[in-house]
Amino acid sequence: MEEQPNNPMHGVKLEQIITVLVKYYGWENLGDMVRINCFINDPSIKSSLKFLRKTPWARDKVEALYLDLLKKK
Repeated sequence: MEEQPNNPMHGVKLEQIITVLVKYYGWENLGDMVRINCFINDPSIKSSLKFLRKTPWARDKVEALYLDLLKKK
């Protein structure tokens, strides 16, 4: 595997990203920030993973939010 020291997303799984965002923002705030049903109606990690793996635009928004959070910390 190739080293990528300047890529903060390298080696980070989607499940980890969602877990960190939910822990920091909570489902309600996350649903306000990224308007997708899996964050608003009966949210769960499992349903979010299923949706985000099939929906590139939503995954891009979630990953961007995660990167913003990393910059804040």
